[in-house]
Amino acid sequence: MWILFAFGSAFFAGVTSVLAKCGIRKTDSTVATAIRTIVVFLFSWLMVFVVGSQNQMSTIDGQTLLFLLLSGLATGASWLCYFKALQLGDINKVVPIDKSSTILTIILAFFFLHEGISLPKAIGVVLIAIGTFMMIEKKDADPKQVRGRGWLLYAVGSAVFASLTSILGKIGISGVESNLGTAIRTGVVLAMSWLMVFATGKQHTVRDIPKKELGFICLSGLATGASWLCYYKALQDGLASVVVPIDKLSILVTIAFSYIVFHERLSKKSAVGLLSIVAGTLIMLIP
Repeated sequence: MWILFAFGSAFFAGVTSVLAKCGIRKTDSTVATAIRTIVVFLFSWLMVFVVGSQNQMSTIDGQTLLFLLLSGLATGASWLCYFKALQLGDINKVVPIDKSSTILTIILAFFFLHEGISLPKAIGVVLIAIGTFMMIEKKDADPKQVRGRGWLLYAVGSAVFASLTSILGKIGISGVESNLGTAIRTGVVLAMSWLMVFATGKQHTVRDIPKKELGFICLSGLATGASWLCYYKALQDGLASVVVPIDKLSILVTIAFSYIVFHERLSKKSAVGLLSIVAGTLIMLIP
């Protein structure tokens, strides 16, 4: 059953990227992240009360709570980097780098969770690395490329923090119901994102957000909430080194919708890179 939750996470995560891109055309990415986190926060706590796990709050031990908080901080950092990268760069280049967090997650899972690296996983890592490199190679230079160089650093930061999120989250939810763990983490992300808004003095821009973009931001929050709930349920019951690669298949959903919505086309080289990433991801599912 956890496999189905993992694929559900991938679908909603893929939709999230496109909705978020629509919501940050004119809106500052930090402000958009903070607003969408409110939606995710409300959604996640609603699910806590739906499943009745709120009574478990008092039973959470200190170590579990610590790792949930650390996971939340890593998530917040990943989100801030990711949506800044989306605002600055091409979605078809940003998403593959973010999804390459699979590689670091597998390495960290080997050292900290004692999850073995089989031959299929090793081959998968190599294919994902090659595919990512092929997809992020720059096109012919144009005036926008100078501005666009900043997206790469943010995208890499997003991938690093995303991998830390997976490991810390896996440890944190081992002793708590997954919906409750997700809700607690979201509270940390909410506090962190709004702290960044006020620290950068951008709180006054909230009232100037176009209604259409605000709608897309909120929808991306709902999609994120659904993805998280599926993801951490899968992570709780399954192997992190398998759940994470499946989740990264969201790149297929994202690229499909980015073609429809933003008319972003893949070059032949990028298409081969995409196939390499997907092949590597699927190979990792081999026992």
